[in-house]
Amino acid sequence: MSKFNDIMKEVGSALVSKKFWIELLIMTFGMFMTGVCVYYFLVPSKLIVGSISGLSIVLTNIFNGMGISISLSMMISIINAILLILAYLLIGKEFGLKTVYCAMILGPMTKVCEWIYPWENFATPNSYLINMGVDPSSAYSVMGNPWFDLLCCVIILSAAQTLMFSINASTGGLDILAKIVNKYLHFDMGKSVSVAGAIICLTAFAINPFQMVVIGLIATWINGLVVNMFTANLNQRKRVCIVSKDYDRIRRFIIDDLHRGCTLYEVIGGYTNEKSIELESLLTNDEFSKLMEYLGKNEINAFTTAGNVSEVYGLWAKDRHRAKKHAEKR
Repeated sequence: MSKFNDIMKEVGSALVSKKFWIELLIMTFGMFMTGVCVYYFLVPSKLIVGSISGLSIVLTNIFNGMGISISLSMMISIINAILLILAYLLIGKEFGLKTVYCAMILGPMTKVCEWIYPWENFATPNSYLINMGVDPSSAYSVMGNPWFDLLCCVIILSAAQTLMFSINASTGGLDILAKIVNKYLHFDMGKSVSVAGAIICLTAFAINPFQMVVIGLIATWINGLVVNMFTANLNQRKRVCIVSKDYDRIRRFIIDDLHRGCTLYEVIGGYTNEKSIELESLLTNDEFSKLMEYLGKNEINAFTTAGNVSEVYGLWAKDRHRAKKHAEKR
């Protein structure tokens, strides 16, 4: 009973936190983006990008060909339900619970897209697909060319995946497999997405000709590259190094106004042989701009260098919170 009460307290504290509602909005928006990809770009053209949505399209077509009627949204939900158990057991409770929500609303999101504007209203028969041997009754394209459909799908899907990974969640399906590969084989997320997706792409041989499968494999490879690019840009920080006699003023601005930490080093100039203090800090691009504006407005003489850092591990985000509390006490 006490364990149940502890769980209820944990749930209650999560529901009243700002972080919970922000992440809920991010997950909902990310899954709507994923639903747009599936409904408007994958379903009409039968493109099988390496994803559980793609696998669901294959299985739905196979079952319907056997006379077993099953909807795409139902197939997505069934496959995701199996993978969600693996996510909870192999990756962690937080990731598993967030992914449960995301995976369960993907099917309904495709229905929302259908309700808003069915793809049949504007998709056109595609001669490119028909010439490759695709059944004319299912050879449609929203953009008029499968390569354009592919490009739109990959960009939107990669952005949605990156949003999810940034808050320790996923769009479900393939992303669960990719996260498992990332955690246990230590591949980067882009490579993990590509490896898991390529395996799924091969199932498209059951419904698509060889050329369409190759297009899907190319899409999966591009998907991995774009995920890595988006992830790097999302996590990018500036490592700022400043040598100045007014280092204490700069330190106070970083701590009190930017609410970031910094590190001080004693350095010796190679030309002058004078001892100086070098200040180093990790900042976002916006914070770096504010720092440079502060140096300029206050005419502080400083030698400043800055470089991009693609990933930060450890207590960086928590340090900001601690620095802000420290500044408020002063």
